[in-house]
Amino acid sequence: MLLPPPLCPFTAARIAGLQATVLLLLTLLIKARVQIKAASALGLFLQTLVFLAAAGALGLVAIGGAALALTRPRAVAS
Repeated sequence: MLLPPPLCPFTAARIAGLQATVLLLLTLLIKARVQIKAASALGLFLQTLVFLAAAGALGLVAIGGAALALTRPRAVAS
């Protein structure tokens, strides 16, 4: 089995190219994971805001209905 000489420029270029490719792919993978986590956190935050807004609106409707029912004049039974 023949081993390539250690100072062969083609071998060094191939190794450097592979190292650059691995570094690029690793960087893209880390970036994708960070984006997924950020999007997930943003989605959870937006869902919480929508839930709180809906709960607040329903609470206002309930309070308004109770206030309307209490302030209406009652019919006097004769």
